[in-house]
Amino acid sequence: MIATILRQAPADRRTRVTAWRQLSDILAQRGNQLAEDDIRRSLHALAVLRPHVPEAVRRDCARALARHGRFAPLVAFYANDVPAVSAAMLRDVRLSETDWLALLPATNAMARSVLAGRRDLPDGVGRALAALGAASVALPQPAAVVEAEAMPSSTTDETVGAAPSQISELVRRIDKYQSRRGQPASARKARRSFQFETGPDGVIHWVDGVTRGAVIGLSIAHAAFGGEPGADAAAAGAFRQRAEIVSARMWLEGMADEAGEWRFSALPWFDPATGQFRGYRGTARRPQPNEMPYGRPQEEDPGDSIRQLIHELRSPLNAISGFAQIISGQMFGPVSQSYRAMAETIVADAASVQSIIDDLETAARRGHAVADQASDEIVDVGAIVKQVEADLGALLAEQRIEMTLARVGAGPFLGRAHDADVRRMIGRLLTALVDICEPGGILVGQLVTESPHDDMLQLRIVRPAAIRFATATDLLDPGFSPEGEAPGAAVLSLGFSLRLVDSLARAAGGRLDIGHNALTLHLPSATSKPEAERELQQGE
Repeated sequence: MIATILRQAPADRRTRVTAWRQLSDILAQRGNQLAEDDIRRSLHALAVLRPHVPEAVRRDCARALARHGRFAPLVAFYANDVPAVSAAMLRDVRLSETDWLALLPATNAMARSVLAGRRDLPDGVGRALAALGAASVALPQPAAVVEAEAMPSSTTDETVGAAPSQISELVRRIDKYQSRRGQPASARKARRSFQFETGPDGVIHWVDGVTRGAVIGLSIAHAAFGGEPGADAAAAGAFRQRAEIVSARMWLEGMADEAGEWRFSALPWFDPATGQFRGYRGTARRPQPNEMPYGRPQEEDPGDSIRQLIHELRSPLNAISGFAQIISGQMFGPVSQSYRAMAETIVADAASVQSIIDDLETAARRGHAVADQASDEIVDVGAIVKQVEADLGALLAEQRIEMTLARVGAGPFLGRAHDADVRRMIGRLLTALVDICEPGGILVGQLVTESPHDDMLQLRIVRPAAIRFATATDLLDPGFSPEGEAPGAAVLSLGFSLRLVDSLARAAGGRLDIGHNALTLHLPSATSKPEAERELQQGE
């Protein structure tokens, strides 16, 4: 039968399609019984015919063969076709674990992305896909899009309407997640252990037993400090020696049943063929009561809820920004200018939201700090104000706003606070006020020293006209906007900025005052004179 088909030279489209269907069907049903030479010749003939067979025909053949085909070489051949044909074959075809492992190296990134979305593959295949790493998996096209691209235009609307909506599925998953969050902790099954696997760099790339986002991407090769998620120094030391890790500590962020301290043990594993180090495989568990200090549970951190919120925000934000950058950079092919412009806008907005998340994280870390524990760090507030003015130059020019910040006094204007916090406070305060200024307006302020008894620096900013008569309550309301919608309200509200500035200032021992005519940021001064010298000057 194979020889008969191969002897005939297809002369027109119809005979080519017939030959394609016959060869594919024979290989799918009897490929394992054919001689090696017949298999080779058949696959070569299919490769020659492929450019002359319509994509819709190849896709229909792939869908039909996937239901009963078990011949791995034919599956590999179809898997390396265009995405629509590849997905039609790989979504439903069933092979043995041995065939899958032999097939994976012959597939491209898009094909592997389809396989990564299946949940019925053998465990060994899932581990092999994970071992290939995220860089080897392309972003899959939604099923509705793949089908629509492959169908004739007359059936596109019908296909899209019949396919499950990606948005509907996302909404369903969000509703399910929200209902789960609303249940009391006792109603949810507590997670007491999980398994994981790292690559040779020590980064965890596979996990089973907890949410992937809580663990994937953490490294056991470097110690985590300052309450950050990760492993302790004992694990990092063992990793460098390729030694067994026993009861090392790991800290996670995420849901209440995942966050906190874990203990894990792991063993290195090596490629049996080459002896090359491939990473660690291990298990993690919750610590026993006698492993905690004095047998008492850790006190609840008041910043846990904020850190959990930050964790839940970062993952979808990074995904959105990543997809937008792919579209903007045309990494998967050319796109129209309008789509690129939309993608670039999304990237810029994502960066702004990322800045807000950083502000939340800073506030969570500083917000519960003891205010009277003054920082030993001394910063030049005058230099920071000058730098912020320069950074806002482009925004001021775009909105035609003039900003004048005078220095009252000889200086230097040294403050006692963390440099990053001072930059964030002043930057957020000035940016928020610039956003609500009318085009052509003027923003006036001054940096002065407080009265001799207060040991404070002041950054006073005269209220812009848009908020001249607003009350302090209104200004601190996150939903308040001077004219219904301020220019920056779509990304960052004035109330949020002022609350953040006040929170950071109080953590540093200062405050933000909202007066009738000006907003005044108070910061501890590092250039104040001794009390005796002050009294002497007052006496004179």
